[in-house]
Amino acid sequence: MFLNKIKDFWTKKIVKKRLSNVKLIDSDSSIKTVGIVFDESYFYERKELINELIQQGINEDCIQILVFKNKIKKNEKFDYPVFGYKNLSWIAKVDSREFNDFTAASFDLLISYYDIEKAPLLLTTHLSKASFKVGFASIDKRLNHFMIDTNAENYMVFMEELFKYLKILNKL
Repeated sequence: MFLNKIKDFWTKKIVKKRLSNVKLIDSDSSIKTVGIVFDESYFYERKELINELIQQGINEDCIQILVFKNKIKKNEKFDYPVFGYKNLSWIAKVDSREFNDFTAASFDLLISYYDIEKAPLLLTTHLSKASFKVGFASIDKRLNHFMIDTNAENYMVFMEELFKYLKILNKL
């Protein structure tokens, strides 16, 4: 536990230092592929959120998720890609194939669905090759292109606001 706090501190410091050099990408394309980063320690309605995306016209095959868990048990099996603190090194590198595949994918939209700053989640959003990133207003403003001011428990409010503004921005 104590070592995770130290890793978290150093990784946040590295990510925030890297954020000073961020160049914004201007994207006019519509949204076809979506990546979602979840923090499973605070949000459990993963399937409902994905169903909301499908109802708004996003193809289910074009949605990829990556879930962060604080503690992953040794023999625990998942039906979705998961990473945790055990995959994080001291120099802000993650040794997870699922993590590396997710961050290398170039999504049209990345939804950073977490409202508490945890170093692995910040690193995921920062390293993502997504052309348009959406997250919560409580997270560092330099990470996302668009922020919604609500909390993670209100996923319906988040989705309503997200699609309202995506339509205004001609992303749908």
